[in-house]
Amino acid sequence: MPIFDVVVVGAGVIGLTSALRLQEAGAQVALVAADPPAETVSAVAAAVWYPTRTDPDPRVLAWAGETYDELARQAAAGVPGVAMRPTRMIVRPSDDPWWSRVVPDYEDHGREWRFSVPTVEMVPYLEWLLARLADGGTVLERRRLRGLAEAAELAPVVVNATGLAAGELCADPAVFPARGRIVLVANRGIETSVRAEHHADGMVYVHPRSRDVVLGGTFEPGEWDTGPDPQAARAIVARCVDVVPELAGAPVLGERAGLRPVRRGGARVGEDPERLPGGARLIHNYGHGGAGVTLSWGCAASVLVDFGP
Repeated sequence: MPIFDVVVVGAGVIGLTSALRLQEAGAQVALVAADPPAETVSAVAAAVWYPTRTDPDPRVLAWAGETYDELARQAAAGVPGVAMRPTRMIVRPSDDPWWSRVVPDYEDHGREWRFSVPTVEMVPYLEWLLARLADGGTVLERRRLRGLAEAAELAPVVVNATGLAAGELCADPAVFPARGRIVLVANRGIETSVRAEHHADGMVYVHPRSRDVVLGGTFEPGEWDTGPDPQAARAIVARCVDVVPELAGAPVLGERAGLRPVRRGGARVGEDPERLPGGARLIHNYGHGGAGVTLSWGCAASVLVDFGP
């Protein structure tokens, strides 16, 4: 007989937030993942609240709004890695974005949007989430599953938060990687995040953190190689300096690459109508692309609703 009420598969930010919401509701939770949080794509993320490349769906807006509110509360409470930062977004004059209604201080200045959003330094934040789970009795089991049916041996409900691996585990052909490259430079006093949506040379985002600044980036569908690319790194720095000249000469601390778990049609969040072998229920929570942090807590709340009382 299973000794757990639910097993969450995956230890990125989607899996950890789902597990924590279930644990807080009183469920006995098992957490299983092939990789620890520090080795997931979540650990590489720039992790600034923004529903990037996300369709204006009412469910997505609700998830984003709930996550904004939760991260803002965590920032006020001093949760490790979480802070509110002012943002300048350089745009072509247009209507207010669909997500603006959930950002309290959003202002349209014509060629620039200004607002404050939560930012997350992922390594300490993932450690904090894992510690919260451990305090409640949930410990990560490292195991690479051959299929989700293996997870059903642990509990009658399986939450699939496997990100990019869901393509294989669920036989979902809509899942694919979008490589993102970033460069880390020393922070010499920059406090405001800056985005430029229409820079001629590619994506531009500049996100300061406590000790460094994340410069980005790229969005490269179908690319799997996460090895270094000095030419791409130089190009990222050049266009970020073009937008934020104060970055000129900042020492480069490193470069990173991660594979965003994108899904055509958007994130899959909800109970699967088909049960796993043996009758276990299956709740999906994957395919968030580059908006995993932005949607995490809202999607975790949806998982809890599907799990039931």
